[in-house]
Amino acid sequence: MVFFTSLIILVVLCGVSIGGTVHKVGDSDGWTIMSVNNYDEWSSSKTFQVEDSLVFKYNKDFHDVTEVTHNDFKLCEPSKPLTRYETGSDTIILTKPGLQHFICGFPGHCDMGQKLQIHVLPASLGPVAAPVPRPVRSPSSFSSPSPSPLAPQYQMGPSPAPLSAASNSNVWIGLCFIPLLLLFILIYLNI
Repeated sequence: MVFFTSLIILVVLCGVSIGGTVHKVGDSDGWTIMSVNNYDEWSSSKTFQVEDSLVFKYNKDFHDVTEVTHNDFKLCEPSKPLTRYETGSDTIILTKPGLQHFICGFPGHCDMGQKLQIHVLPASLGPVAAPVPRPVRSPSSFSSPSPSPLAPQYQMGPSPAPLSAASNSNVWIGLCFIPLLLLFILIYLNI
């Protein structure tokens, strides 16, 4: 029993630590046509990355969230959805980079502005320092033999910045994956 309780706690902790930024679409207004807030303006003030999630809050009796192609987005055409959400509180995890398009599939709502286009960036790997080619000269280099012109000298650039939140989540994924794998092996072997 203690083993399974530990497993559940580990899964919950790993689940909480994995993931990116949560974006509530439309902020406090939510997903609506009432006093339509400008979803283009809303999305342009955000950065979306793989592992982030969108939260759509709306009245399910009057709205839905329909993911569509770029062409259907421009035409406000909901009849061939990629995916349709209808719960009134939908969380969509962004799993791939590129453009994603969402409209309300209720007649006329998209035409009135209830549509959202976002550009999803790849998950951040954090900054990486690269060597900056530059000859290295010291005051004593005038009296010592000069280095061969065929052997380039390098000076390192700035130190890498601390890990970003996105790369921290990748570390958590690795830290959570190993114990989970071990637990599943133990379960499989009936230890």
